[in-house]
Amino acid sequence: MIFSEFIENYKNRLESVFRTKDNIDELSLERGLPKDLLNKVMDCKPLSTFIPDEYGGRGCKTHEALAMLEATSYESLALSLMMGINGALFLQPLANYGNEEIKDEIFRRFLEENSMGGLMITEPDYGSDALRMETSYYKDEKNSNYRVKGTKHWAGLTGQADYWLITARKEKNGSGLGRDIGFFVHDSRNGGIEVEEYYNNLGLYMLPYGLNKIDITVPEEYKLNPRSTGIKMMLDVLHRSRLQFPGMGMGFLKRLLDEAHEHCKSRLVGGKNLFEYDQVKRRISRLQMAFTVCSAMCTYTSTKVPLKKDASTMDVQANTIKTVTTDLMQEASQSLLQLMGAKGYRLDHIAGRSVIDSRPFQIFEGSNDILYQQITESVLKKMRRLKLSNMFEFLNKYELTSNVADRFNGLFNFSVDSKMVQHKMVDMGRILSRVISMEYTLRLQECGFNRELIDNSLKTLQAKVEQLMTSFQNDDSAEVIENYEENSSWVRFVSPELQYD
Repeated sequence: MIFSEFIENYKNRLESVFRTKDNIDELSLERGLPKDLLNKVMDCKPLSTFIPDEYGGRGCKTHEALAMLEATSYESLALSLMMGINGALFLQPLANYGNEEIKDEIFRRFLEENSMGGLMITEPDYGSDALRMETSYYKDEKNSNYRVKGTKHWAGLTGQADYWLITARKEKNGSGLGRDIGFFVHDSRNGGIEVEEYYNNLGLYMLPYGLNKIDITVPEEYKLNPRSTGIKMMLDVLHRSRLQFPGMGMGFLKRLLDEAHEHCKSRLVGGKNLFEYDQVKRRISRLQMAFTVCSAMCTYTSTKVPLKKDASTMDVQANTIKTVTTDLMQEASQSLLQLMGAKGYRLDHIAGRSVIDSRPFQIFEGSNDILYQQITESVLKKMRRLKLSNMFEFLNKYELTSNVADRFNGLFNFSVDSKMVQHKMVDMGRILSRVISMEYTLRLQECGFNRELIDNSLKTLQAKVEQLMTSFQNDDSAEVIENYEENSSWVRFVSPELQYD
């Protein structure tokens, strides 16, 4: 089936599942997705976009995978995340690093039995500090199997996935754990994973999360094979996943934009519709900017990141795309809620759900604050390598910013402080990510994308960069007052004889 027919058929199926009046409230408020409805979606084989054609899939074309995620997130952000977890965090790593003898059966089960797969990295004591994970493994030399033990949590599809990709560190003969990371494919039918607790996650009700106790035996062929180190393989997996976030963001942002347009055209306030108010136009304009920038990022990932490309060194690109996309998603949902007013402040309304469901995207797969710091660290490293200290000189030469750097009229004409404090590095990362996003957006113009949308987006992003730079240049360092309760109760300073005017 040609892709245009495939995606149209999939969109129609999603609409029949999520737009039926009887299902809207139920799917918004209940945990999980009813099996019959999930099967209706999965029968369209959306995950075939992540499976190589030699195993019956559609060939792992990046633009097809992103378009599938876009179509899904237009109807359900949670379901799109489910597809993203399956694709970017299980099927693509398997395609790139799995042994040939296990691929055929696993891919077949996904295509024929609607199987699901997930990834377990995060541990209760080691979230962002994943390289210190305590889940361990050793090889039983008698039968060549691996024994993997540990505790993992916040893995999407907890208790539901048919396969898990589980990370662990090698035991070193009683002297602790090795530094490198191993990846193991586990078939849930073999047992060994006990869900000790299901979490009442604040949003994304469709996805189960929880605490998992792991004690599994994994055959030798079910261990992934890194091209160099396991850490580099993990970076490739995580960077590739972050680079595909715009697929999930794209449909979500378009849905919010459509909802905002429809509401503002029909809602009358003070005898005129909302579209006639300047502040409303400003909010709509920002929604259009988010839609345009996300389109640019989808285009970048689709043209620059094929399945076989090693994304382990694409840290700046991946971290920029993940942070900016997810910030735009949260900002857009807040704008829609503001435009909708009171009726949007319901969990079963698109605006209310969007605020709650989009918020964790700024946290998982790397907290945005940490990723912004890493962007700055990477740029400073590149500047040292090039023996450059002036930020404008670097941006003017850097491939991710060279076409937009001169738009800032000397704003970046300063020498970088090599001892920049952490919160300043976060602020600078936020600034650099917006400049890089401008570059992606400008490049979209070459494809024939709507020029008015691009011009508006560039202007809005530039104003945001200038605003952020003003904040960055201010000395806003502050100390934490440990004994803050001392002399800090306002009631003690109010006179009993207080007279009111």
